[in-house]
Order: sequence, then C-alpha cells, then structure tokens
Amino acid sequence: MSVDEDLAAMAIRHALTLGASYADTRYEYRESRWLLLDDAKIEHIAYSTERGMGIRVLVDGTWGFYAITEPSSSDEVRDGVEKAFKLAKGSGARLKDRDKVRLADMKVYRDKVGIGFKKDTREMFDELLRLTKDVDDAVKSIDKERRIHRRSISAGYDYVEKLFVSSDGSNILQSYMDSVMSISVTAHEGSLNETVSRTEGGRGGLEVLESTDVIAIASSIASNAIMLLDAKPAREDKATVIMDPDFVALLTHEILGHPSEADRVLGYEMAWAGGAWWAGMLGKRIGSEMLNVSDDPTIAGSLGHYMYDDEGVKASEKVLVRDGVLVGHMHSRETASLFNVEPNAGMRATGYEFIPLIRMACTYIKPLDYSIEEMIKDVRHGYMIHGQKVPSIDMYRYNWSISCQYARRIEDGEVVEGPSGMLRDVIVMGNAPEFFASIDACSKHYEIRPILNCGKGDPMQTLRMGNGGPYVRAIATVKSVAG
Repeated sequence: MSVDEDLAAMAIRHALTLGASYADTRYEYRESRWLLLDDAKIEHIAYSTERGMGIRVLVDGTWGFYAITEPSSSDEVRDGVEKAFKLAKGSGARLKDRDKVRLADMKVYRDKVGIGFKKDTREMFDELLRLTKDVDDAVKSIDKERRIHRRSISAGYDYVEKLFVSSDGSNILQSYMDSVMSISVTAHEGSLNETVSRTEGGRGGLEVLESTDVIAIASSIASNAIMLLDAKPAREDKATVIMDPDFVALLTHEILGHPSEADRVLGYEMAWAGGAWWAGMLGKRIGSEMLNVSDDPTIAGSLGHYMYDDEGVKASEKVLVRDGVLVGHMHSRETASLFNVEPNAGMRATGYEFIPLIRMACTYIKPLDYSIEEMIKDVRHGYMIHGQKVPSIDMYRYNWSISCQYARRIEDGEVVEGPSGMLRDVIVMGNAPEFFASIDACSKHYEIRPILNCGKGDPMQTLRMGNGGPYVRAIATVKSVAG
C-alpha cells in the first residue's frame, strides 16, 4: 500500500482533540505516464508520481481545509490539522446559525475496493506505445492525396490509491487505473482546415483500449477529416436532428449534468460558474416522457466509476429525470441536509490538494427501444449530428450552442452519404426546455463516452468522468459558423 493509514488516523484524532465536530482525510498516491505522438514523432513521454494528504475539518459549522504534499512526519501532519482548524475557526465566528454547515447522516463503511484491470498499463507501456504508432500508421495510410496536415495522438495512464478516513469511523481504500487515448487529425487545403478528433478509453488497464478498435476509429477519423474539405457549410435551419452518443455526451454533461449539482441549484456557484435552469422545479416536467437521466458511479469502465465518493458515501444510481420529470439532484452530505434527503455519493476532488465538490460521475440519458434505422426512416428532412466539439452555454445553462465534428443531411428517410451530404463547421443550438420537450425517440444502442477535462470550482478543479446516452431525436437549430 502506497498510503499511510497511521498518519491519516492520527490526523483525525488530533482534529477531534482540538475541538473539531467532524474531520476527514484523503491520503492519495498518484502515478502517471503519458506520451504525445505528433506526425509519427514522439514529442514527449512524461512520468510522475505524487502522494499527499488533504485534511478537512468542521469547526463551529464552517469548513477548514489544508493539504500536505509528501507528508513525512506526525509533526507535519499535526501542523496541517492545526492550520485547517484555524481557518475554520476564524470563519465560523462570523457566521449566523442558519448559515452553518450541517451534515446529513450516512452509513459508515470500512472497506477495500480495487477497481480491477486485466492488463497493467504501467507494466505494458511499450505495448501502448506500439498501439499508438499503429494508430498513426492507420491515419497516414488513408491520406493518399496528402491532404492531412497534422496527426496527433496522446495516450497514457493514471494509477491512483486513495484512502479515506473520517471521525465518523469510515476507513475506505480504493485503487483504480485509467487508460486513455486521444486521436486528432487535421486536414488542410487552401484556407480551409478541418479537424476531427475522438477520445477512447476508460477506467481499467490496457485492455480497455485493445477492446476498442482504435485502428478502425483512427481510419474513420482520417477519412472524415479529408471529406470535410469537400463538404459544404449548413444554412441556418430549425429542423429534426438525430444526435449520436458522442454529441449527446457533451449535451448531457452541460445541460443536464451540471444543473443537477445541488450546489449550482442552490446558487453557490453563481459568481463564477452560473446556476441551474431548473432550480426550484423538483417534481415538475422539464422534458418529454422520452427523457430519462441518471448519474451512476457504479458503471464499470466509465472514467467516473467508483464505489465510494470523497465523503465515504457508498455509490449507487442517482435518478435525476424520470419520464421527463425532474426528480433528484447530486448531493454532498451538506446539501442533502438542506434538501432533507439522503446523501448520494456526489462529492469528488481532483486530488488530495483540493477540497471535494459536488461532481458528476457518469451522467447519461437512458436508452429506449428504437433502432437507429427506425429513427432515420421517419425523418423527411433533417440532420445527423456526429461527435462533440465545443460548448457555449449561458450562466443558467438554459440557452446553449454546441459545435459538432460534422453533420450529414437526412432526406426522405435516408442519410445522404459522401461529400454531397456532409456539412462542415456546424453548431447545434437550442434552449433547454424547448429542446428536451421535443425529444420523440431514443435508440436502444447507447454509449458512455470518456470526458477528460471537466472544470469546476475556484481554484479550478479539472476532473474526468463519463457521459453519454443513446441516439436522440429532437428539434434544434443547425447552422455553420464558417462560410
């Protein structure tokens, strides 16, 4: 074990001796190794290890937090606890009773959880490098006419051990590995540059990449990037759209996931990250009966997979929207107390050096019973939306526009293939209530996609998670942002 249980337990004892009403520690070890292959050249291979302890104490109804990198002695840990205590004590004296933190009750667990992997990427990094080079070769082989300007592939792993100890009696050790590959291809002709990209991988070892046909995916990315050079821009058109699971992943993340975080619902993040478009609407209809949304940390393989959150709460599925009705939020113990509900394992931090926040784990739209062919056949005129790019969202996540990798026209129940049906530089726009009310079909097939860089908080915490869903059919506005 790479973490020190004795130091973590000592921190808890010292916090209680000082007078904290509650305390917890997260002692973590991280090991990372990542490579970047740019046009067949290895730009860098970076390796790092780090361990540290985050100490959180509740004093007079106020949180205090302090982090220690590479703690080496009991004295250093005691000093960190005392600093956290003083921070809380100074803030708590100014609080009114109604503003003081209260924690919802929870069941205490003592557990060891290893989220398993079949092939240890730490010991098979040479194989990951070979796979990365094979992916680059696949892209290059598609480029017969030398229209590809740049090929960029990053790949690597993070291995984490995390020990959580609390004054309530929790003692939970979790370990996991993430293995990920991101592929980006840019085609160029004249003044036009078109980039298509995709990320694959998840929580597990090298097997999560080997089980995904990254060679075929790379070939498809290259072909589409080249084809986009001959594609036309889309005129502005409010029409039926069928969004693929990768695009749905980002839509779900931005317009359903973030607004489900109870701190946003309460307005705690209004100053720097905005609020939630459905604040105060629990129990009310926010979409069509086709819309069902959950956040589920127990989905194996997802980058948001865990069995306990960073407050020691055991993970389970959180139902957020049922048959178009808003029924729940993601909670911490603190917000659960305010809503008078049970905590539901929504708290995570990027690492030991940050205080936990309410975060998505694996938020997704649930599949229904349509085949993709049925969904397309019913469309007289519309668009297939492929792949996620960049979101632009208002502060309540009510009005949104999200760019896609590319789109294809649907005419008379058929997707128009080839360059004549392909559209470039496309954004999809809508407002949340109108769009979700217009959903009339969701496919049987669904995917959980890897999200690598969700940011939240001040200071900013970047975290990985899963998002996804099925193919979704609805009404939105489509247009191109370039001529």
